[in-house]
Amino acid sequence: MNTTHETAVVIDDDNDVRSLLAEILRSAGFDVIEADNGIDGIAAVLAHNPAITTLDVNMPGIDGFETARRIRAGNSGTYIVLITALTDEADSVLGFSVGADDVVVKPFRARELRARLLAAQRRTVLPNGGETATPPSQSTAPATGWNGLHIDRQTRTATVDGQPIVLTRTEFDLLATIIETEREVRTKADLVRVAHAVPDMRVSVADERAIETHITNLRRKLGESAAEPRFIETVRGVGYRAIIEPLTPESLQ
Repeated sequence: MNTTHETAVVIDDDNDVRSLLAEILRSAGFDVIEADNGIDGIAAVLAHNPAITTLDVNMPGIDGFETARRIRAGNSGTYIVLITALTDEADSVLGFSVGADDVVVKPFRARELRARLLAAQRRTVLPNGGETATPPSQSTAPATGWNGLHIDRQTRTATVDGQPIVLTRTEFDLLATIIETEREVRTKADLVRVAHAVPDMRVSVADERAIETHITNLRRKLGESAAEPRFIETVRGVGYRAIIEPLTPESLQ
């Protein structure tokens, strides 16, 4: 881990919650910038390129969903954690669809949240926005590709038919993991642990549903659907695996 502190941005209109989140992040080694509204929060993210951004959903002015959408529109690769009091699954789905990497429901346990943030911090922070980071042990993996899809761990880029696709950190991790393990089925629980970079993480039903949402978003960006998959096959009741064609030198160009 770098000796210099990474930056985190906390966006929340509740002073008490914002202070608590800032303290949790400082205890995890971050330099923290606070904002009490979405507009100032977006400006802080784009100015300071934080490794992590926590974002309250229910804020006056623009809410957390719109704030997350604008952050991603600015090509920020920050790891977005939505903090919400909403328990409806549809709200989590919406959060992931606008670019969130994780959703935490209030009330949350400070120790558990700190552990999740530290796991996110262990990922390599990328200089360019919109792509995910991966554990250092995988950073020298060779380029992988077939059927028009090309993934490069070293440059953290993904293209389909030569066109770049913009992915969140979590989306890239999931895609690379599924594609690199080829026909091996990756269970939803396994992919939850990949997404959070915590090998022994206890996985809930909500965590597995979050993976389903990430895969849905990923498929949309790849230009495929579950009914007509081109790259990712659903193994019903289990998880996902890659659809592969014979690998040729031309497919890696």
